[in-house]
Amino acid sequence: MPNIFTRRRLIAGGLGIGGAALLSACTPATGQPASPVAAPPTSTFGAPAFEATLRAGVTEVDLGGITATTWAYDGRIPGKEFRAKAGDVLKIRVENTLPVETSVHWHGVRLHNAADGVPGLTQDPIAAGADFTYEFVAPDPGTYFFHPHSGVQIDRGLHAPLIIDDPAEPGRYDHEWVLVLDDWTDGVGKSPDDILAAFQAQHGSVSKGMNMDGMSGMSGMGNSPLGDVGDIVYPHYLINGRIPAEPLTLTATPGQKARIRLINAAADTLFRVALGGHVMTITHTDGYPVQPTQTRALYLAQGERADVLVTLGDGVFPLVAAAEGKQGQGLILVRTGAGAKPAPTVRPAEFDSNPQLLAALMPLDSARMPVREPDQVEQVTLNGQMQPYAWGMNGVTFGNDTPIRTNAGARLRLTMVNETMMAHPMHIHGHTWSLPSNGGLRKDTVLVLPMQSITADLQADNPGKWAYHCHNIYHAEIGMMTSLQY
Repeated sequence: MPNIFTRRRLIAGGLGIGGAALLSACTPATGQPASPVAAPPTSTFGAPAFEATLRAGVTEVDLGGITATTWAYDGRIPGKEFRAKAGDVLKIRVENTLPVETSVHWHGVRLHNAADGVPGLTQDPIAAGADFTYEFVAPDPGTYFFHPHSGVQIDRGLHAPLIIDDPAEPGRYDHEWVLVLDDWTDGVGKSPDDILAAFQAQHGSVSKGMNMDGMSGMSGMGNSPLGDVGDIVYPHYLINGRIPAEPLTLTATPGQKARIRLINAAADTLFRVALGGHVMTITHTDGYPVQPTQTRALYLAQGERADVLVTLGDGVFPLVAAAEGKQGQGLILVRTGAGAKPAPTVRPAEFDSNPQLLAALMPLDSARMPVREPDQVEQVTLNGQMQPYAWGMNGVTFGNDTPIRTNAGARLRLTMVNETMMAHPMHIHGHTWSLPSNGGLRKDTVLVLPMQSITADLQADNPGKWAYHCHNIYHAEIGMMTSLQY
């Protein structure tokens, strides 16, 4: 049976053809010596504090009265939560019993390059029938997750939470719930590989700027104030592996406080999230603390995470993750007292408010990078369209791209310019960005809205070859990916 991740806190305890140069301009050095390089995540380990074996294999899962044959970790969706403390050494042996090669990426963790899990960039793929051991230090507390970085395997059941606790956190709440949001087609609709093959068959080239013939990213799937936010209509949307007709239930007592860790593990879907009858206080995004911000609803893009606190009312309440710009939603119930089970299609009144964009939050002082002028500035354009289906960066697809190169110790500023009518959740590996327009908000996944730009600073303190891509997996696989190398 799909699991509810829950833990009560009792005591305080973490696109075109051919190569092209980057459309960028490097600013001159400031004339001051570069700041010392911050200590990178270590690749020298002591005894592991957390050890586990993770088996990727073919299995049947119960989505709530619907059985699907899929690929999953240890026969369940989401996979079992892994939990450690900031600074712990983790050692995870991955056994691949799938019929194809795979990998595991530890999304958002600022680890050493060899453990990042990107075949062709940081490791060879894990062959069918083989195993591979990942060992790394998790230096920063926060809400993370793990998934393959091989093809569109994340659009099956291969994902699970990774929670890194902060031993210094006071933990002033009664319940902690980890909720994984997902879009689902495998075993009940078209397979992810068939969806990708249909997109690839269009043989599109990347268009830069507006392309009205291709509708510049418009999929015509529905209206959203964020523009176009997805390409695929899914049969189901899940919270912790269950469809809305048979949701799981979280139980508590009226007046108790709950910390809810939200993870969007979906391949193509951005969610609008609300807990009916409640106001949420956002406390963290992508692992880093923010100035506590009250909201009735929030947007959660692919790859993003948010931690919220709620004081629970008396009754039965729907926590809904609606597929933005699409039809359908995920549902889980919060029960603190008597009351009828809401309908699967329940729509919280909170959705009619103005949902909070996570990239618009402000950080706590403790989460800011030291203020510093950039040593290097690069502009990265996001390009492509729906018809013919093609997505890329700087006018080219991955494999035809020129990596972004910098120097260890540099402060690199990236200006991401979205030249499409599609919103793109852009994810950087091995680092977190600091968003200067939002007081230095720290994020590793940031949603760049249509025809808008976001400036993000990065401290080059973790040498290696790092993937940088859209976290819509179909956009990334088609070519919206490059790398940062130093």
